[in-house]
Amino acid sequence: MYETPVRKKFTFGWKGALALVAGMIAGTSIMAVANIFSMFVLKDNLQYGDFYMIATNAAGFLGAIFAFDYLIYRPQTGRKLNFNLSTMNFSTYLLIFPMMLGMMFIAEFVTAQIPVTGPFFGKYYKFFSDLMSQMTNDRPTLILLAVIMAPLFEEIVFRGIIQGGLINRGVPPLKAILVSSIIFGLVHANPWQFVGAVFLGCVLGLVYYKTKSLLMPILLHAFNNLCSALLIFYGNTESFSESLQVSEYVVLGIGIVLFSAFYFLFMKKYRVHYSGNF
Repeated sequence: MYETPVRKKFTFGWKGALALVAGMIAGTSIMAVANIFSMFVLKDNLQYGDFYMIATNAAGFLGAIFAFDYLIYRPQTGRKLNFNLSTMNFSTYLLIFPMMLGMMFIAEFVTAQIPVTGPFFGKYYKFFSDLMSQMTNDRPTLILLAVIMAPLFEEIVFRGIIQGGLINRGVPPLKAILVSSIIFGLVHANPWQFVGAVFLGCVLGLVYYKTKSLLMPILLHAFNNLCSALLIFYGNTESFSESLQVSEYVVLGIGIVLFSAFYFLFMKKYRVHYSGNF
């Protein structure tokens, strides 16, 4: 009798982490060399241009993904890196987007409790705000970076590679989701985005673990970033409470109700976790 060969699963460990970091450095270094060439030969500094920002972001993530693919994934599995991007039934979308919105409201309230003034936080927050303002001057650039590129690249790395690889390694799913979410928060390199990234990363990780489709966290991530972009465009703020002119406690209350209700329904729908490969 012919037996279907068992597909080998990839795992994520310190070698995988080194591959991601090395690939990221290599990708961004290529762009840095290109800019040096432009400065000395073409007399044009590309560093602050929108195209250079987009290209550097893409080069860094693509370098990380390719490095993990060729150095870790292919040697472990014998095949090229790929993830399930299948769609879900319509009811799943009706559950995960309100759940995500609820967590966004909760994350906003928690983030608002972090100081933005004082000898340390004040200077750091001003530096962070100035840095972010450079990215939001051009709307098409912001949409491309935040709504298209970031969800695609970041979900491949943090949910697809790190979380999926940890679970395949035998790490309990809850721990793997938390670890990938904390790393996701740390790479944002500031306390205000760290909190939101960890909270939202947990929802993204849960949805990926339950649905097994990387398309779901990609869409949710894009939804989160699109909401932030629209708030900036039309309200000059990333705060729902400020844009809607309601108390932050109202936003928190709505967030708790939304998240709790749709989390319960989502978990009920996916209470039986089917097997599958990351």
